[in-house]
Amino acid sequence: MGKKLLTLCALCVFAVSALFAGCGGQEQAKGSEDGEKVLRVGVNADFAPFEFQDENGSSEYQGFDMDLIRAVAKEMGYTADIQNINFDGLIPAMESGNIDIIASGMTINDTRKQQVDFSDPYYTSGLTIVVPVDNQDIKGFADLKGKRIAVQIGTTSMAEAQKIEGAEVKALNSSADTFMELKAGNVDAVINDLPVNDYFIKKTGATDVKRLEERLTSEEYGFAMKKGNTELVQKVNDALKTLKENGEYDKIYEKWFGTKPGK
Repeated sequence: MGKKLLTLCALCVFAVSALFAGCGGQEQAKGSEDGEKVLRVGVNADFAPFEFQDENGSSEYQGFDMDLIRAVAKEMGYTADIQNINFDGLIPAMESGNIDIIASGMTINDTRKQQVDFSDPYYTSGLTIVVPVDNQDIKGFADLKGKRIAVQIGTTSMAEAQKIEGAEVKALNSSADTFMELKAGNVDAVINDLPVNDYFIKKTGATDVKRLEERLTSEEYGFAMKKGNTELVQKVNDALKTLKENGEYDKIYEKWFGTKPGK
């Protein structure tokens, strides 16, 4: 979901039986009781098509990020144990040792780099606007001055919306909530990541809203790991490289976005 600006916590928790601890602060994913190596993955499963649960309430998390992190874990020789956490709680959960990696459409930016170490980028996104289909006043970001804008709390969408002069920004818990506010007429526009806006319109068949062409930013998503955990970062990057070379990454990408990624 491009994403959150969280307070840097100086926590260093090493529980020998619960975490993989190595020399110099290196960590690895933990092992299960039967000896299986487990990668504990934190997600905020409300960011379709990257991570979500289907309408039937299945406990199986779906989406591009979910398929990719499972493939990464498998390539590393691990099993992914996915935990659903509020987006603004993901980094604290990792800092406290409850998860090993964040796979949740997290935008790589300088603020977050002070808190976490990122993998190589695996997806390029950007912020776009959705407005009612009959709205003729808003044609781009310059027209949002003084408007009511819905965003997901803690995201880069919220950070950018707060820079708009005179805008009334409504920060909500999920991207789904932002679209509900728009369809109810409570806001003039929604700012969200490009694939999220497109997926919502495609999935719901909505004809009463439209996504504007202008893209405010170009954002790269990466998997986040605890600061200083260079060993795990290298393993994840090696796995990503292998998946791109053997074609598995392209298959996952095409499954969720309908086209192969640009080379």
